Formats: sequence, C-alpha cells, structure tokens
Amino acid sequence: MSISDFIARVFNKSSQPELDTSDSVATPPIDTPVSMEEVPYFERPLFFFDQSRFRRALAEKPIIGVFKDAINAASTQANRRFIEGEDIRSLVYERALFIDCILHYAWHQFRWPAHISLEAVGGYGRGELHPCSDIDLLILHHPEVFESCKGNIEKFLTLLWDIGLEIGSSVRTVKQTIDIARTDITVATNIMESRTLVGDSSLRHELMKEAAPDKIWSIEEFFSAKYQEQLDRHKKYNDTEYNLEPNIKNAPGGLRDIQTINWVTKRYFGVRTIKQLEGKGFFTDEEFSLINSGEEYLWRVRYALHMVAKRPEERLLFDYQREIAKLFGYSDNHEGLAVEQFMHKYYRTVLALRELNDVVLQFLSEAILQKGKTKSVVSINERFQLRDNFIEATHTYVFEENPSALLEMFVLMAQNPQIQGVRASTIRWIRESRYLIDDNFRSNPKNTQLFIKLLQHPAGLVEQLKRMSRYGILGLYLPEFGQVTGQMQHDLFHIYTVDAHTLKVVQNMCNFLLPSAKEDFPVAATIMTRLPKLELLYIAGLYHDIGKGRGGDHSTLGAVDAEEFCTRHGISPRETRLICWLVEKHLLMSQVSQKQDISDPDVIHKFALTVGDQLHLDYLYCLTVADINGTNKELWNTWRASLMRNLYLDTRRALRRGLENTVDKHDLIEETQQAAIRKLARKGLSKEQVVALWGDMDEDYFLRENFTDIAWHTEAIAARTDDKPLILIKKTTSKELAGATQIFVYSKNQKNVFVAAATALSLLNLSIQDAKIYSSKSGYTIDTFFVLNENGEPLGNNQTLLKKIQQALLEELSLVDNYRDVIGRRTPRRLKYFASPTRTSLSTDTIRNCSVLEVISPDRPGLLACIGRIFMDYDIQLLNAKIATLGERVEDIFFIADNDGKPLGDVTVCEQLQQEIREQLDKRVDKH
Repeated sequence: MSISDFIARVFNKSSQPELDTSDSVATPPIDTPVSMEEVPYFERPLFFFDQSRFRRALAEKPIIGVFKDAINAASTQANRRFIEGEDIRSLVYERALFIDCILHYAWHQFRWPAHISLEAVGGYGRGELHPCSDIDLLILHHPEVFESCKGNIEKFLTLLWDIGLEIGSSVRTVKQTIDIARTDITVATNIMESRTLVGDSSLRHELMKEAAPDKIWSIEEFFSAKYQEQLDRHKKYNDTEYNLEPNIKNAPGGLRDIQTINWVTKRYFGVRTIKQLEGKGFFTDEEFSLINSGEEYLWRVRYALHMVAKRPEERLLFDYQREIAKLFGYSDNHEGLAVEQFMHKYYRTVLALRELNDVVLQFLSEAILQKGKTKSVVSINERFQLRDNFIEATHTYVFEENPSALLEMFVLMAQNPQIQGVRASTIRWIRESRYLIDDNFRSNPKNTQLFIKLLQHPAGLVEQLKRMSRYGILGLYLPEFGQVTGQMQHDLFHIYTVDAHTLKVVQNMCNFLLPSAKEDFPVAATIMTRLPKLELLYIAGLYHDIGKGRGGDHSTLGAVDAEEFCTRHGISPRETRLICWLVEKHLLMSQVSQKQDISDPDVIHKFALTVGDQLHLDYLYCLTVADINGTNKELWNTWRASLMRNLYLDTRRALRRGLENTVDKHDLIEETQQAAIRKLARKGLSKEQVVALWGDMDEDYFLRENFTDIAWHTEAIAARTDDKPLILIKKTTSKELAGATQIFVYSKNQKNVFVAAATALSLLNLSIQDAKIYSSKSGYTIDTFFVLNENGEPLGNNQTLLKKIQQALLEELSLVDNYRDVIGRRTPRRLKYFASPTRTSLSTDTIRNCSVLEVISPDRPGLLACIGRIFMDYDIQLLNAKIATLGERVEDIFFIADNDGKPLGDVTVCEQLQQEIREQLDKRVDKH
C-alpha cells in the first residue's frame, strides 16, 4: 500500500461526514519550522538510550535517517538482550517506552494547536510492544482545530511511515470515537486501554468518561460480547489448543484468552490493571501466578517468533518451531526431538491457561449475568446440586471429605446431558483438591468403579474426558495419560498431539453410534450395535498410543499399561487379553489393507489367523477406522474406506469358512476366467478367441483382477487394429478400489511403461493410489493404475480431462526410450520441515522368486516417476507394486527382478540402488 493510500484510508476511516467549520474559531496556519530548542525532553528515563545525542543528531542530520538508525539500534540491542535471557517483561515494556520516546520526538517535529493529542491504544496502550507488533495510535482532536492541523497530521503519519514504524492509526474527535465504539466492541475495548503519549490529555479523560459502562457497553453487554467474540475465535481454530501450527495469539489458551480475562475483569471491577486485584480475593494466589507465568512464557515465544520471522507472525509454523526450540536451549535427546520438547512445554502452558480462562469467565458469568437471577437449585445428592443447570459442590470441603467425588462429578454430568457445565467455585475446589489423587485413590475400588461407569455412557463420555483433562484430573488418575499430555508428534502423518488424538479416537468410536454414522461409516455403525461391551473398545482407544514418546515400540508399551489398567479396574482376564491384543495390534489392519495385496487369498488367510475370531475382528475394525479418522481426517476417503471394508468382509468370510479351509488359488482363477468368458460370449467372442488373446498371461492377472475388468480389457484388445499402446480409462468397478479412476495400459515390446505412466500422471497432478503390473512371456505388458486427484478425490466423468490423460500417456510412452528428466512440481511447504529422510529396505521373496523393495518417504510430486527412472537406469524389471499414500507419507512396495527375471543377487548393486533412491527423493525435497 502506498503512503497516499495509507493516508487516505486513515482519514476516510476517521473523518466521518465533512466537519462543519462555519462557527469554528479562526486558527492561523501551523507551518512554522520547529527548532530543537523548542522540543521538550522526553521525561521518562531510558537507560539504554542517549537522548542528548539523539537530539543533536536531529538538529544536524536528515531526520528520517536519524530516526531509522535509532530504531534499528534499539531493536538490535533488545534482540541481543533477549538471546542472553533478559526478563521478557522488561524487554516488552522498554520497547513500548522507547517507541513512546520516538513518537514524542516525531510529534514535536510539527507545531500543534491546543486540544489535540496522540493516544496509544490496544496492546501498545497497555505499554506492551513486541518486535514486529503494530503500534496502534489514535489522534484525538477538538472539531474546531481539525482543519488547521490536517496538513500536519498527514505529514506526521507520513514521517512514521518513512521511518519504518508499523502503525495502525485513526484520526477522530471524542464524539466520533464514541459513536463508533457504541457498535464496535473492538473500538470500545481499545478505548479502555488508551493512554496519552503527547498533547492535550483532557481529551482522553473526556473519552474515558463517555466510554464508561453507564454510557456505552454495560457490564452485561460487554461481557456477553467479549465471551461471544472468544467463542467465535476458538471456533476458527477447531476449538483446540493442539493445532500443530498453533496461533499463539488467537487460538484457545493463547494471549487473547489472557487479554479477555484482563478486559472483562478490568471493566467489571473498574481497575486499570488486574494487578490491582491481587490479594483482593477474586483470583487465588495460584491463578494469579499462572496468569503471570503463562503470559511471560507466551511473550517469550511471541518475541522469538517475531524475531526469527522478521514480521508480525503469530503462527508457530513448522518453519520457525525448530529455530525457536534451539534459541530456547532445547536439544535432541532421549526425551525426544528438541522441537517436540519445546512444543510439549507450549501445549501444557496453553492448556493450563485455557483451564484458567474457563474458571474466570464462568465466575464472571455467574457474577455478571446470573447475579440475582437464580431460578432453581435442585439437589442431586449430599455432595452435588444443580444451580440453573450448572453442577456445583454443596460445600467447600466436599472433595476433601470425599475424594471420590472428584470422579463422581464427571459421571453425573455424563449421565445427565442437561447439565450445562460446572460452577466456577467448584472448578476452583477441584483444582485445589487434585493433590488427593494418589496411588491409594487410583487403587480404591470405589474410584475404579466410577471410572468404568463413566466409560459406559458414550453420549457424554468424551466431553467429560476433555473436562477431566482440562481440569488436570485425567492425567492424575491415569498418570500414563498425563505423560502424553501435550506430547507432539512431529511428522506429516498426525495433526494432533497424542492426548488430543487419543480423545479424538474415542470420540469417533462414540460417533459410530449416531444415526449419521449409518451413512458415513456403515460397517462400523453396524458392528457397534453388536459389540458386547463398548467400554472395552474405549479402553483400547485410550491406550492404543499411550506408549509414545518413551522409546521402543509404543504398541507393546501401551499393551503393558493397558494390562495394568485392566487389573486395577477388575476387568476379567479374557477381556483384559482382548484389550491388550487390540492395543498391541492396533496398526495391523491398516497396514495389511494399505501395504499388502488383499486380493490374494493367502494374505486374507494369514490375517484371519492373526485375528482368530469374529469378536477380535469387529473390535479391531472399529478401533482402526476410529484411529485413521482421529489421526488425520484427510486420510479417510472412499479409497481407504473401500480397502478397509473389503479386508473386513473377506476376513469375515474366511472366519466363517473356518481357518483350516483355505481357498484354492486354482479354483479361484478358474472361476474368474469362466465368468469373464461368459460375459465376453455375450459380446460375440468365442471361448477359443478369448483364451488365445489371454495367451501366456501370468496367473496373478486372473487372481488379482475381477472378471468384469478382465472382460473389459479383453474386448478392447480384440478390437485393436495396430500395435500402438492401448489406453483405457474409466471409473473403477473394483469393490476393493471404489472411488478411483482406473487407467489400463496395454503394450508390446516396450520397456519402462511404469516410469512413463508415472511421469505423465505426475505432470497432470494425479495421485497414484495403487498399481497392478503384469507381463507375459510373449512380450506384452499390462499396467493398471488407480488414481485420484491431488486432493484425494475421484476424477468424475470429465471427458475432457480423461481425453487429456490418454493423450499425455501416449505422448510419454512415445518418448520413454529417449527419456527426459522428470519435471517436478513445487514441494508443499510443510514437507520441508520434518526430519523424515527416506528409508528403504530390500529383501527376497522366495515364493514369488523376486526382490521386494520397500520405500517409506514423505510424499512429493513425481515420487513414483523418480523411482521408476532409477529402475530404468539400473535395468530393473518392475513386476508389481503396492502403492500406499498415507496423508503426506508414502509406504510403497515394489516387486522387482533383474534383466533375467531373477531376484537381485549382487549385494553392492542392492545397496547402490537403495542409496540412489534415498538421495534422489530427499534431494527433490531440498531443492524445492
């Protein structure tokens, strides 16, 4: 924005209608230059700033350069002091004080009439200023002086712009400001925190008088508006503190939550700062300490964020998390990555601040909105009662006299959905009584029964678990859960911390019982109605990831913790074994569906042997679907849902048939071929013609393809009139791969079809979800690709796009023998900031007589094309592939052979191949 636009915006915003100056007092032009001798000293002391030297420079040198030099020097010195560990409050307040001084001298570069002032508002009005924060200013003036000083106001604002200050400004009379504040809660809030920097302070006193609660925004109106403002703000951040790139200012538990407490309490009590309330009984000592320590911590994070970003950034983006962690002295160790340790501290801090925000705003709601309005008090039992549908303890010593009430209260709320929340006094008593939860409390049968009873109420379960977590109860009752509270998972797979993910998983399980689940999750919804004990599933959900962050296999560690939980809670040995098995095997079903060929009867049989019976399969399916959706909801699409559904159904059939009765592959192949022959007969093709066309196709083709697609392929092959590659495209009819677009490529005596197709599809921003690759001894190759768009969605019936895909494939196939470099697209920003180097492993499959290469890597544009190109360079035959894209991570398996069709035998070549893949893929991230 240009300076002219900036000035226009300021005056358009502020001037309102044209001022009536017909009765104005005549004021002479204010255009006489100001000498330095006329400028008063800035009265407040700045020990790090030499005012006398600064004044001499202003008198002798171009003023813009002098101001800029002073600002840059002050910023450099403040940043150095920050790095050296100086108290953050001193730095933030001193920066505001320094800018006060700069504005003092900038203002006095011009002559001003009486009845005009420069006011600091917003955060700057509170005397707080971070490195790149906006400097919010209000120029207050009497209506009659505006015309005489309008030119100087423009020059003043232009000067601030030229010296590099990031200002937000408005120019108004007191009346104009009040008129806007009547309908704009933000302006009303800013007025509360205004202070006069220079000029006529009586204008601000008049403004504050007119902005008092008895004039505009009564206490009740102000509280309701600020509370609704907070609800709306939290909603923008999914109402969670645990976004992986959190906004430290506006997200739940952030600085705005502290400021909301400040604003409401200051207006309610009529104080300038909440420090005036210390020791007055409104805040407990612990709460006051938490506000101070939490604000100081977030100020340090914000200061560092502004410093490293070099702009007013409020989001802790992955770009900056590592740098700030290092700046704060964290280092990678056995406890985890430095960035994970830093974020763990951050999440715990904002969780505590949000808990405090709950308490204070609930207390104020009762004091302001419900004061004198109690309609009903209903007794629940001798420990609890309902006051206007908010639960409260009947007296101060309820929890001290009966510690089990710390769990009982949440059970009561789960049983009674009409209870809207907890009274503020009761939340405080809970927090003051948390110390009572010790080993004796955790082993008390009364308490364990209460916790199991809570798990038996799915409708209110997760809401109460969240409350228990926020009030610090859950992490004390389940210390293993407390260990993962705020535990970050610094990868591209998870979008929540471990504790937030865990509660999300349990929420998904409970949601399977809702009517909407019958459409969104039909298999899970059906299963949930017949599970004998839902609480066993919820326990498995609570413990499936609880072993993370300790080193070792988290599934095994979680199973040990789950067993201890079950023993303590009196769960039967048989049910305990089921829960522990679910925790230990919670990744199995997703791994099999995404990384193995579930059209292979042997894969299904082996999985069924592991599962053992229908009960284990049912529980495991619901846990797996809830887990995938609780990890990252973008992972759950029609493709993945189809894989999971078909693995479940095929395994259920195997279990019904009996684990000793395996499917005979030859019978299955014969059945598929006969069905295809019958279908083709209706198209006019004889059995002899069909068998001849199939020639010497490998039996895998008839095992993995359904008869409908085989007939589709065969009919098109029969209609060919030349030897050009045949390309067919349609929406897949495969039940295993529902939702994807199927691309069939048939060619003869042509190598590297896979790399050509992968390249063409990559250039079209299409994501390959699966690939089936077959070859015959007579030189024919059949490649089938299943693709979605880059957002993981089906392509639909866009004939223009399908034609474009077909043309791109034909063009790429014509160039494959004289191949060009793979053209890469931009790597997503998030992908660059994770320590996820490509991993590979290579083994020999003696049954298939080939080598098996597994590649685990962050996804990136052109990945498959890059791997295919390396295969081509090494003269490696790609026999088959299993493509699994899990969010922004791929876990692909390639079945490969040398030029003679044998497994790779040269150890040196095997290592070189893997090293080349790792280097090429990781380089593709680095160079973008």
